[in-house]
Amino acid sequence: MAVAAYASLLSLMQVLDNVQHPFRRRQLRFDADRVQSLQEKLQFLVDFLELHSQRLSQQMEDLAEQIIAAADEAEDFIDTHVVDQLREGSEDESYYLAVASSFCQEIDRVIDKIDSITKELMMIEEEWVNAQEHTPVVSNLPTSSIALPSSGKNTMIGFDEHLLRVMDELTRNESNLQILPLVGMGGTGKTTLARNIFYHPYVVHHFDKRIWFKSQEYSVHEILVRLLHDGKNEEVSETSAKLGERLYKNLFGQRYLIVMDDVWSIKDWDDLKLFFPNNRNGSRVMITTRLTNVADTLGSRKPYLIDFLDEDKSWNLFRHKAFAQQGCPCPELEEIGKDIAKACRGLLLTIVVIGGLLANFNMEQEYWKYVAKNVRSFANSEDNEHCLKTLALSYNNLPIYLKPCFLYMRVFREDDVIEVSQLTKTWIGEGFLKPVRGKENVCFLCSDQVSLQEAIDVPEIVVGSRLTLGASGLVCEACKSMYPHLVRLRWTKVFGLPEGEYLQHTKLRCIEMTSFSLQNNTMDPFTTPLLWDLQTLVFTIALSLDPLVIPPIIWEMPQLRHIIISSAILPDPIDTKNSPVLENLQTLSFINDFKCTNENIVFPTSLKKLHLWDCKVSCEDMTIVGSLPNLEAVLFARCAFEGLEWNPIEGQFPRLKILELSGSNLVYWSAENVHFPNLEILSLHLMYDLEEIPSGIGDIATLRLIEVHKCSESIVKSAMQILEKQQSNGNEDLQLRVR
Repeated sequence: MAVAAYASLLSLMQVLDNVQHPFRRRQLRFDADRVQSLQEKLQFLVDFLELHSQRLSQQMEDLAEQIIAAADEAEDFIDTHVVDQLREGSEDESYYLAVASSFCQEIDRVIDKIDSITKELMMIEEEWVNAQEHTPVVSNLPTSSIALPSSGKNTMIGFDEHLLRVMDELTRNESNLQILPLVGMGGTGKTTLARNIFYHPYVVHHFDKRIWFKSQEYSVHEILVRLLHDGKNEEVSETSAKLGERLYKNLFGQRYLIVMDDVWSIKDWDDLKLFFPNNRNGSRVMITTRLTNVADTLGSRKPYLIDFLDEDKSWNLFRHKAFAQQGCPCPELEEIGKDIAKACRGLLLTIVVIGGLLANFNMEQEYWKYVAKNVRSFANSEDNEHCLKTLALSYNNLPIYLKPCFLYMRVFREDDVIEVSQLTKTWIGEGFLKPVRGKENVCFLCSDQVSLQEAIDVPEIVVGSRLTLGASGLVCEACKSMYPHLVRLRWTKVFGLPEGEYLQHTKLRCIEMTSFSLQNNTMDPFTTPLLWDLQTLVFTIALSLDPLVIPPIIWEMPQLRHIIISSAILPDPIDTKNSPVLENLQTLSFINDFKCTNENIVFPTSLKKLHLWDCKVSCEDMTIVGSLPNLEAVLFARCAFEGLEWNPIEGQFPRLKILELSGSNLVYWSAENVHFPNLEILSLHLMYDLEEIPSGIGDIATLRLIEVHKCSESIVKSAMQILEKQQSNGNEDLQLRVR
């Protein structure tokens, strides 16, 4: 529930940021002081949840529900006011006075609710502080939870090589205290490997004293108490410093091995390292962790990576667990068993759990086939909670602002190929990430596919008879049971549009239209302002239709990040001096008839990807493009780039990684490595007039690919010369593709 409350708060804060944007202030009437006051109070709650989200209690759950209700209420009435004002467009001052009065009353009511919630949270925090001050030295946790790991036989099939290598690292003739991290994903077998090493006869003989503890379960004081009393729950009055001094003396002069299992923070080691002496006699500390940054920071040497098992090792381990010491007694089960082992994807823990599960059942083919189709559910079954709990640790230890990004993955089907760039855009579109702050932002719980009838039954989402919805504003059954107050989600995504209709939806963040008919091929300028939260605009227009005429107001959509249109006329900005000019725009793609102002072309400095067709950008205009500080990819196709000679200017294109020119009439191009210092890919298509690729391009240190497609022979020849020169200089990374 804390995650849902956090989501609602950040969603509301994003709406308030949008309301207060300078352009919106010229459109809307509202009390700026009240909005600022509400923002400050919301920020306090956000900070509180980030700090205390792991502290679960019924009081916290109840207050989280209140936070969600208050934030949703505020978001709804703010949206209502925005819609009313944008649609009304009235010049009547009395109307705006009435609107302002109503807005103040409603925002004051929300502020009162937030104040009440904050007061209760402060009382809870005070109770926590008081409880900490009066907590006994040792809690009532069962003694067995810090006991040394079981010495029972643990299978190490597929891990023999790891076992020998790590034991060699631990016992080699190096006198100084060494720290060896074992790093890998949850379920790859780090603890199993460490446990087998800990009990290996050679290790037992090599070290005078061995200590094992799970670092994340105890306070420093409690760890010291238990280590000094053989894991027993003893009440002592000594301070941590005194206990640490005793442990230091206890270990001094002995060759010891300490295993810190499941380390999640550098602080775990920093709190204890002073109590472990460097005896210069070969003592060792071995830690297991899932976090590479922790391993890199703590290790005296390169972290030891525990990776996934390959198919052969997976099958051998599975066979050992399912059939014990025997071979496969049923040949007809071998292929099914191999499929099951493969479906475990190299995770030792999953293989052990499912293999052990099948070992306790009969050898019926139908049952094994059923298991093969449901590997995930069997690995997480109630009878095998250890597997699920182990893997859940990764989620539980995420900071609260990362958890929704993880939970969002449930919208993809199993085994889907997920494109990272598309996933990132989706996270931003859903509100998980807030690029301005560089920190994860949340306003989403779940998403399901919905039918047309379901969409029609929800008034907020109805936009026409041929509309299909993907990530919708409806709530799936799982979330309804968990969050009964939740009627609908806030954000929708549209993939189609009925003929003759256009959207008037303030909640939309992404519009993707693949076929449509607009009156006079023009976006209605009176409805466009209602798309005030729009982030992605994608139009695919049939070649037979004229280009889409986009109204100038598109330049004043501060949330818009991606414009991808197959054929459109993008007008001049309304006012380049006072308008924000799409300050968050990152992608401008496939636009034709791109107009120029008297100062040449106007591009937002935030732009990262520029893809233009038929836009007639001259060589002189390229100085404007090159001055964009964040530009990473440029694609000019179908004569978008015009000019016979191009001489780039040093200091421009500072971040450009991809340059693609297609169908240009360019003849002469002079360039050195200083003109494109970070270029990685150069792609030339249909360049029949260009005499050659500048030889200086080959000296760019980051360049890894030159691609030439349907170009003149002289271009191919110059590309070959660049490749040969780089190879002779020892550069084997550069590749050349000629088609």
